[in-house]
Amino acid sequence: MFGKTTLVFTTVLCLIALGDSTDVKQCANGGGNTIKSTVITECDEPPCELKRGTRVEIEQKFVPDRDVKSLKTSVHATILGLPLPFVGVDGSDACNHVYDAQGNVAGCPLKAGTEYHYKNGFPVRKIYPKVSLDVYWALVEDGNPITCFEVPSKIID
Repeated sequence: MFGKTTLVFTTVLCLIALGDSTDVKQCANGGGNTIKSTVITECDEPPCELKRGTRVEIEQKFVPDRDVKSLKTSVHATILGLPLPFVGVDGSDACNHVYDAQGNVAGCPLKAGTEYHYKNGFPVRKIYPKVSLDVYWALVEDGNPITCFEVPSKIID
């Protein structure tokens, strides 16, 4: 009995934690109005603390305002005004990380007006310096943002 109660309690706490959206800023270049919510692990409000040696997961609910044939990620950190791409994530195929509202793999193409969930992440490598930065994360088709957000962050131990 105690084991089942603990399992239910733990599951409820995890669902509550996952339900909290992270306060992110819409990008100036567009794409933010399609975002319904963004959740970054361990970050409810900026600056997000990105712990070295961990993996940060991102989940985003969005509704494209037009049909989309393909998606690529455009992800970089701006440090001292200089954009530095997240190696291994920037420029990768985003279609492999798109799910329908029920959690089934959706892939591309995407239909306008339909809700999708994008799930991906990136490693915060131990070699990264402890600095403040702005994370820019966009899903783009032919260089045009479909979704886009920015969030102040800092790399910590």
